[in-house]
Amino acid sequence: MTQLVWDMDGTLLDSGVVVPTAYLAALRELGGPVATAADVVARYGLGVPELILADLLGRDVGAVEADVYYGQLARTEVAPYPGVADVLAALRARGHSVAIFTGSSSRAAAILLTSAGLQADVVVGGDLVARPKPAGDGLVLVASQLGVPASALAYIGDAPNDLRAARAVGGIAAAAAWGHQYDPAESADVTLAGPGAALHLMD
Repeated sequence: MTQLVWDMDGTLLDSGVVVPTAYLAALRELGGPVATAADVVARYGLGVPELILADLLGRDVGAVEADVYYGQLARTEVAPYPGVADVLAALRARGHSVAIFTGSSSRAAAILLTSAGLQADVVVGGDLVARPKPAGDGLVLVASQLGVPASALAYIGDAPNDLRAARAVGGIAAAAAWGHQYDPAESADVTLAGPGAALHLMD
């Protein structure tokens, strides 16, 4: 049976504005260079916030500087995309776990999911794996926690690296066409118009 796994930013959460805004506020507070939201988004592939912040600043960051970013993130308010809460409730009603693999950190995930009022049974952040997306390490870890082979996963994400991570483990690459990093030119096994369509992957 197919098990759904969700990307977080741009898939479950409409965070395309609030996350870059938190980075830019942290940059200002830390005396970093002037940057734009596009500069932040272009670095998402680096992985966890600590690496993104370090690249934006042009220097290594320690825990105190990382705390500045997380503090800014905690001041934001983020909402799930329309229909997400209902889909997650439907999954639980069917007896399925709500599983998330995000390239961001577990700490950032906890902040944003709490802000959005969402709960998950399994959350794997990029800080828990050796290699970021498009490597499939995070999905392998999710699968082990769910007790299923990684090839049984359908990974739903908006960004090209999400789809590539799904393919790396032999899973279903499901494109979240509502997400802010969705690229129709990226190959996907299935393209979902809205969150509710993900339930059909389990039929």
